[in-house]
Amino acid sequence: MLSTHDTPVRPFLKWAGGKQRLLAQYADYFPPLAQIGCYYEPFIGSAAMFFHYQPHPAVLSDCNEKLVDVYRAVQTDVEGVIGALHSHRNEADYYYAVRAQNPAALSPAAQAARLIYLNKTCYNGLYRENSKGEFNVPFGRYQNPKICDEARLRAAAAALQDVELRVGDFAEVVGTAVAGDFLYFDPPYAPLSATSSFTGYHKQGFDEADQRRLAATIDDLTARGCRVMLSNSSAPLVYELYDRPPYRLIPIHARRNINSQANGRGPVKELLILNYEIGQG
Repeated sequence: MLSTHDTPVRPFLKWAGGKQRLLAQYADYFPPLAQIGCYYEPFIGSAAMFFHYQPHPAVLSDCNEKLVDVYRAVQTDVEGVIGALHSHRNEADYYYAVRAQNPAALSPAAQAARLIYLNKTCYNGLYRENSKGEFNVPFGRYQNPKICDEARLRAAAAALQDVELRVGDFAEVVGTAVAGDFLYFDPPYAPLSATSSFTGYHKQGFDEADQRRLAATIDDLTARGCRVMLSNSSAPLVYELYDRPPYRLIPIHARRNINSQANGRGPVKELLILNYEIGQG
């Protein structure tokens, strides 16, 4: 049985496609915590859904090892992360020097602080890697970003206690899910057009073959008796993959924040896809 804390926690990372602003639209569709066994979130991102509901037991994962390592450091040594964050400053030359560092040469707490710092001060809060797995987003020129939010980090650390954090492909990670478990998938979205694709969160990307592999994985989980919630775009590919029983497609109104042109950002229809009926016991 899952349990939750009384106070939701806000994510300590900004993440493209993060769901913090959509939680109110999702609330009616999240199963009652008492009715599900283990919670899985295979594309962790900012973990907004997990931090809001704080279900336990939980398995949080991602193929991006650097991202998972941040959560591990906050989980096990939040005071070390906070201490390392206090040395960082919002200056362009300093930013590029930190960006150029080899994170493998740093302690786990310093590695986590480095990624959090870059996330708070880079352009548009974007996480993007090149083909070598190197973070390559330019300086963001924020006036006074809150690089170290001690209260939020400590609250996140408390919520992460006893959570299992894994690095791995989504299909591999959910192989342990059984009937009664609940899984929330928030993958890189299928592009709405040939020019709107952004899948550079990780050097491996996420293409149409991955979207089809994800749909097959969700079919398998459905057959196993797991409940699944999926967020994705309203691209034709998504309708092709999921506009069929037993799936329900629910329109969600989101705001696009990643676009090279400011006038290209604005309301956009996304889809919430469920393999269960609301109120199903």
